[in-house]
Amino acid sequence: MPPTRRRPPIRWSTRIAGGLALLVITASGVGHAVLTGVSGAIDRVDAFGGMEGRPDGSKGTNFLLVGTDGRDGLDPAEKKAYHLGGAPCHCTDTIMLVHLSADRSRASIVSIPRDTYVRLPDHPSASASPTAPVTPASSPPPSSSSSSSDPSASGTANAAPATDAQPDTHPAKINEAYADGGPKLTVRTVEQMTGVHIDHYLEIDFTSFMKTVDVIGGVQVCTTRPLKDSYTGLDLPVGTSKLDGGQALQYVRARHLDAAADLGRMQRQQRFMAQIIHKVTSGGVLANPLELSKVASTVLGSVRADQNLKSSDLIDLAEGMKNFSAGSSEFGSVPLSDTDYEVDGVGSTVKWDTAKAGKMWAAIRADRPLAVHHAKKKHKGVKVDVAPATIRVSVENGTDTSGLAATAQKALAATGFATVGTPGTSEHRSERTVIHYDPGWDRSAASLATALPGAELVAVPGQGKTMRVTLGTDFKAVTPVTADPGSTGTEDTPLTGDDVGC
Repeated sequence: MPPTRRRPPIRWSTRIAGGLALLVITASGVGHAVLTGVSGAIDRVDAFGGMEGRPDGSKGTNFLLVGTDGRDGLDPAEKKAYHLGGAPCHCTDTIMLVHLSADRSRASIVSIPRDTYVRLPDHPSASASPTAPVTPASSPPPSSSSSSSDPSASGTANAAPATDAQPDTHPAKINEAYADGGPKLTVRTVEQMTGVHIDHYLEIDFTSFMKTVDVIGGVQVCTTRPLKDSYTGLDLPVGTSKLDGGQALQYVRARHLDAAADLGRMQRQQRFMAQIIHKVTSGGVLANPLELSKVASTVLGSVRADQNLKSSDLIDLAEGMKNFSAGSSEFGSVPLSDTDYEVDGVGSTVKWDTAKAGKMWAAIRADRPLAVHHAKKKHKGVKVDVAPATIRVSVENGTDTSGLAATAQKALAATGFATVGTPGTSEHRSERTVIHYDPGWDRSAASLATALPGAELVAVPGQGKTMRVTLGTDFKAVTPVTADPGSTGTEDTPLTGDDVGC
């Protein structure tokens, strides 16, 4: 019997955009008086006290930005209007690592999936001690329904290797770290998985996110298709829309718009953050001292930060980032090897691609850009709506041509699809290539069909997120496809802020 999957709490995303706004506002050359006057309003948390065995520091400055589902200060009418019913789970559903380069010319923002598989200590109060391990799960115990044989889950070469028998730990998703041990365990978990030393911690909730968006006069977003999500109340037409704080919260929370689910939502979060950077750096906010003071007071008074973040730190950032712009930011997500890895007692988790994630964190530690290759890279292939990296595909051969399934699977993987399992042989011969898919993943199926011209789409309710391809005698070759970087983007192709904006 497959394990019972725990229904995840409703996800509230990217309150941390307000935290990013805090960093961007400092880029304006904010006066000493403004920063010194409002920094005392920041609510402080102990994010580092007593921690030992931490990674060495690196060039630049690293912030860990997290979003929680706190909603204090919202009245019943607002909660109803923006679908914020229910009790908070007191967990982090959004985690991003922001690296500001040593020369203050670049911000690298990496999204860490909340469903990342980890092993957390059974006694979180001891998490500051190196004897209480918080390790990436490189050998998680799979459930009987697991579709992957790859034991790798971690993307850092610096982390101590995990073993099947880890005393005093339990399997979990990374967003449980906050519920178990607060900011300190969250910081420790990220540091051990990435090998990146965290210098500062910023936390923001529903209320502060909405206030941040409202105080800067709203933020524009653009979409090439209607976005409607009954869970959050989001309802946007095709084109460009200006969102206030409540509408922005709906936009960044939405996870029922497409099959990409949380991965697609992370991409929307990044586009939204790019628009915040554009709004703050190109609008009149930075040129008007009174307006700037109001924005800075709202943002700084709405976040929780570590005890070491001082007004002098903000002033130093301000002096070093005066020429910061949307193009100075770059966005990426941790590369994944499996987006649906079942673990008993935990449910569906995601595993990091060891080699690719390791290179990403190494670049952060070395203060190197993530998106340099993107500027030189020509995107070849037909544009598709859903990033191939988020689409799981299994292949079987419905012809008499030996090795055809293996050839097709290799070609699908080469163009970016997440191929799973061993190529098989169909029990029935087929003249036409067929894609069996769950109706809930129709956009993913359409994107896959672009790579397999002429394929027949057959809906199979309840099949799940994996597309099942049966090759027919009509199959000739896989057509290369690529996600449009202006609307999606993948963890393997970090983008600059001016690429992902409207």
